[in-house]
Amino acid sequence: MSARQMKLGAFLMATGHHVAAWRHPQVPADAGLDFQHYRHLAQVAEAACFDTLFLADSVAAATGDSASQMARSDHFEPLTLLSALSVVTERIGLISTVTTSYNEPYHLARKFASLDHLSGGRAGWNLVTSDAAAEAGNFGRDEHIGHAERYSRAREFHQVVTGLWDSWSADAFVRDKASGQYYDPAGRRELNHVGEHFKVKGPLNVARSPQGRPVVVQAGSSEAGRELAARTADVIFTAQPSLAAAQAFYADLKNRAATFGRSADELKIMPGVFVVVGETQALAQAKFEAFQDLVQPEVGVALLGRMLGNFDLSGYPLDGPLPELPLTDSGQRSRQQLLSKLAEREQLNLAQLGRRIAGGRGHFSLIGTPAQIADQLQLWFQNGAADGFNVLVPHLPGGLEDFARQVVPELQRRGLFRTHYTGTTLREHLGLPEIDER
Repeated sequence: MSARQMKLGAFLMATGHHVAAWRHPQVPADAGLDFQHYRHLAQVAEAACFDTLFLADSVAAATGDSASQMARSDHFEPLTLLSALSVVTERIGLISTVTTSYNEPYHLARKFASLDHLSGGRAGWNLVTSDAAAEAGNFGRDEHIGHAERYSRAREFHQVVTGLWDSWSADAFVRDKASGQYYDPAGRRELNHVGEHFKVKGPLNVARSPQGRPVVVQAGSSEAGRELAARTADVIFTAQPSLAAAQAFYADLKNRAATFGRSADELKIMPGVFVVVGETQALAQAKFEAFQDLVQPEVGVALLGRMLGNFDLSGYPLDGPLPELPLTDSGQRSRQQLLSKLAEREQLNLAQLGRRIAGGRGHFSLIGTPAQIADQLQLWFQNGAADGFNVLVPHLPGGLEDFARQVVPELQRRGLFRTHYTGTTLREHLGLPEIDER
């Protein structure tokens, strides 16, 4: 049995991660607003001992000429959904994406502290700065916040949120009926934060949560994103196209963490991996191609433009090359670089590149048998590229069921993954240190 075991997150995206998943006959097209669908997914993942569920989010509906062809405009607000799922699960972690660009720290701190109490210590916050420019129009702005300002705001936002989570000592609420004292004033801490972006008095009106602080996840891979993650994150979700790229990213982030006085084990790096499982390589490939055949070229290009940094590519010929684009100030710079290099390396035209990313969206992709997939996950895990993986599947629920029932047992046979939960909180699952309340 390996002493070190990999971490697994189940990345749930309504109908699945493939842009055409909603059109597949095995996929419920209305899954985004079907709680029973999500209950089933959560229970499948928990039965397989996944560390956590992971929900993406955007606070804007899809935009552009192809928006009406994409299943991205009706889905639950993720914290509301995870609060409901906390009641029908017992051990699995519950991570939600929430942007720092279009929220206030007090609201966010209060909601995640509440989820941590509801779930018995299983909450996690995926801190993002928003890469969807369309969100700006829903919050009184004519244009999206620029890249540098988004990260400046995010750094301070995180500082305020963690300060609010530390508003109370663990034993502050004595609730002594005999004496009439509800809490010990010595355990109450006012934040009194005054900064460039926020002025927040505190304290939070939620007692210290079971984990002390919910787990903080970040997904930025740009220079600004790496610095923020190395300083503040417990977990990093990243898109890496190859073993070599993943190893370089892993080493860089672990080294950066050390410059902030953090040990390597305090930062768990979990690249995304897009997985299609089949009994044979040919069957897995055929399963994947069935989704690829459903990709409308204009939808693939619309997804591509969005992921390159909110560019409208509809005026360019589908059979032409990816046009030269300026460095995005509103989207993910790391993803723009990754996809541009992919187009150049594989000599893909616009339609081909859109189709190429329709499933994995730039993440490492594995299409094969359970043993073949486990081989690659083991290779990355044991060779300085990952502490675990955020698992993306083409369609739901089938793709998650395939991974849970075929790949997880293979990892367990190799001693790479747990066969039962030994802890009750998300921090315990991930092997993260407890938070010192002082």
